[in-house]
Amino acid sequence: MTASSGNLVTPLDDVRREQQGQEELQADRVRRYAYRVTAALIVLCNAVLLLGVWVSGVNLDTLFTTPDRFNPAKDICVRLSWHKVAGVERPVQLCYEWINLSDPSGDTHKFQAETQVVKGADGKLYFDDGVRMDYRVFILGAFVAAVVVLGIALKRYLIARYRGRLPTRVAKV
Repeated sequence: MTASSGNLVTPLDDVRREQQGQEELQADRVRRYAYRVTAALIVLCNAVLLLGVWVSGVNLDTLFTTPDRFNPAKDICVRLSWHKVAGVERPVQLCYEWINLSDPSGDTHKFQAETQVVKGADGKLYFDDGVRMDYRVFILGAFVAAVVVLGIALKRYLIARYRGRLPTRVAKV
């Protein structure tokens, strides 16, 4: 035992201090490893998500858009066609293909076959798109959730495995 500034220092205190130093060293190693694993999994999971979207062929531009309709004030009609209208005996001529002047791509827009044209009580024609449910959104959401959950589980597993394989004591130099 040695006296230092009036306090007694025992060999047991030295062992405790050394253990605390070892624990801090292990905590630092685990923290650095956790940062590296997190960064790697962020890149890996994003790559898996992009690869999944690319392989599935889902066009995200069309997945979340509303049906395109001809607007005589902003569009130029290219082709007309006859459509059966609910509430009218004879078919009605409507614009089937048009150019949207606000679309910089210059592509032609077409009347969608699933869109029904109905005559309202006021005598005007209205579009009835019905229920526009695209189940690919749910599949895409489930895929994203699965990748996130698996990424978190993999991160926890890798960190726990690393922590378990760390030596309990680091040799002195």
